Amino acid sequence: MRILPAITAFLMLHGLSGCSGIFFFPQKTLVQTPERLHLDYEDVYLESRDNLTLHGWWLKAKAPLRGTVYFLHGNAENISTHIHNVAWLPDCGYQVFLLDYRGFGHSQGKATLPGALQDIATGFQFVLDKNTGRKKPVYLLGQSLGASMAIYFAATDPAARKNLSAVISDAAFTRYSAIARYATSQSWLTWLLQYPVSWSVIRGYDPIDYIADIAPLPLLLIHSKDDQVIPYAFSQELLQAAQPPKTFLATSGPHTATFNDRKNREFLLQFLANTGKQPQPR
Repeated sequence: MRILPAITAFLMLHGLSGCSGIFFFPQKTLVQTPERLHLDYEDVYLESRDNLTLHGWWLKAKAPLRGTVYFLHGNAENISTHIHNVAWLPDCGYQVFLLDYRGFGHSQGKATLPGALQDIATGFQFVLDKNTGRKKPVYLLGQSLGASMAIYFAATDPAARKNLSAVISDAAFTRYSAIARYATSQSWLTWLLQYPVSWSVIRGYDPIDYIADIAPLPLLLIHSKDDQVIPYAFSQELLQAAQPPKTFLATSGPHTATFNDRKNREFLLQFLANTGKQPQPR
């Protein structure tokens, strides 16, 4: 998650004003495809509510099918650089949908927070349509900025609350102003701007204000104690604000490198199996 470069570049170009663009650092070029990873997949093109073309990859599961994971990546690059985080799931029986928000990869438009949340809803409807008649669980897995957006989406979207079996949040932050302030405080170039930046960012979507509303949907919060991008302390605030049923997994290693570790993969698979046995009450 390249929060600091995005914030610095945005400030140099635009100055301070209410904004959400500073949280996105998209890359248009796809550096690899699922085919290179020997994955069976489909290229997916969707139309957003405001008539933009969105691109994603549908990774097909190997039999027997256990469920679907809707994956929301972080704020930088595109699905081609994040695919390794979920490329292992099809072998375990889970089909996966990876979506590029507007402005990322082959998706049209300019990246903004309200626009990205709208795109997430569009992608979720595609996932539901693909699962019509299958009666298999659907999970939402977000990392970094994707984890923070996942919390808001799962708590506020009626279709998500009705159809999800669980939410997995890996390395989320509490507030957009808090992560902007933290990022700008890490460099002498932007240190004096940390409070002006935090006051200027978009409001109304902060995960910590909505995480309690995910219940009674099962929630798994993951965060590395070594995370140098989003402080581990944010996860503790989120955990305290969340309502049961909630599970926490403390990991080690770099930001969003969670599933490079076999034990973390096994933990997630067990969580998916446990929460996918029964439809969750709403």
